[in-house]
Amino acid sequence: MNEASVFDRLARLDSAAIHAGEVHDELGAHVSPIYQTSTFTFENMTAVNNHVAGNSHSYIYSRGGNPGREALANKLAALEGFDLVEQAKAEGKEASEVVAAEVFGSGMAAISSALLGMASKGDHVIAQTVLYGSSEHLIADFLPRYGISVSRLSLLDMDELARELEAHPNTRLVYLETPANPTMGLVDITAVSEIAHAHNALVVVDNTFATPVLQRPLTLGADVVVHSTTKYICGHGVVLGGAAIARDVELMNEHIGPMIRYFGGVPSPFDCWLTNLGLKTMPLRMRQHCVNGMAVAQFLEGHEGVTAVYYPGLESFPQHELAKRQMSDFGAMIAFEVKGGYDAAQHMLDNVKLCGLAVSLGNLDSLIEHPASMTHSGIAPEEQLQKGITPGLIRLSVGLELVDDIIADLAQALR
Repeated sequence: MNEASVFDRLARLDSAAIHAGEVHDELGAHVSPIYQTSTFTFENMTAVNNHVAGNSHSYIYSRGGNPGREALANKLAALEGFDLVEQAKAEGKEASEVVAAEVFGSGMAAISSALLGMASKGDHVIAQTVLYGSSEHLIADFLPRYGISVSRLSLLDMDELARELEAHPNTRLVYLETPANPTMGLVDITAVSEIAHAHNALVVVDNTFATPVLQRPLTLGADVVVHSTTKYICGHGVVLGGAAIARDVELMNEHIGPMIRYFGGVPSPFDCWLTNLGLKTMPLRMRQHCVNGMAVAQFLEGHEGVTAVYYPGLESFPQHELAKRQMSDFGAMIAFEVKGGYDAAQHMLDNVKLCGLAVSLGNLDSLIEHPASMTHSGIAPEEQLQKGITPGLIRLSVGLELVDDIIADLAQALR
């Protein structure tokens, strides 16, 4: 694909981020209104019966549906399913026929609803070794309580994945993060999807780090994408939220989406409105995040106090070629090892001034944290080491400050 066509597609993605799914009421509000209500009234019983029969596009109770939540879900479906929707349009189909989404009250609500909506007692789930801490506990500790067996793989060895699928013919789904939190390891989405589908298993990808601007797993063969919309999608650190998007509309509508009613992971109308507002600038923000991320990664790679930098955009990154194949750019999440282990990490984190010492990521401002002590502290130390989470590992979410200021802050903290 030449540069002009790439730019054209990105430009149209920018437009979709602003316009897709918007609600325009009869008063002509320029910005979609907030439907801050718990319930909805009906004119008469005929209207009630039409709603129950599915003959009207109406709402009954905000746990089941809300116009603002639906608008945000439709926008996310348009972005994650951008390539599928473009193809569908060329074939004379509607976007709603090829991709569907639901929005949840947190990223974990989306992940748990996707996994428990798709897998049942007696099913098997394969997940990669390195996962976000709460996803780790959900898969390793909670799924088995419901009769869902689990096995773990690095998902770098496709032969090993094929053998595991053959050993567990009851595998319902393969779950992965790429880039992985916090080690930044990548998984080949296309290869995993081809192998999983050959064994009648579905593929779920956590795309939080990359966002649909940089990577679209549904286009690469995955069946479901999950997000913590708290992060880059909102981008301002003001809400908790999550989303699940599927290329199988029936799978979403019949299995994943209904879980919001029964698990109750419902986002507030105000949070949906804030997330939609932030989402409009996500493509623009992600481009600058990537510029800053590359500059900071290059600085860290050349610093004598840093022994390793894990960033997909660096040529030294072991999976750089895979990153170039499945990502359009490399994001702003960096993991790096400081010389001197935990003591050196503590010294640095005690001395940052511009970068905020906090969990979470994807905000306008830079956030830095110590995975072993913070996001992954619930994992036993020996297991942390097996996953590559060492005492000297630091995770950095590069923000949108002037990049020279970010680098200067890191430099003084590393002294």
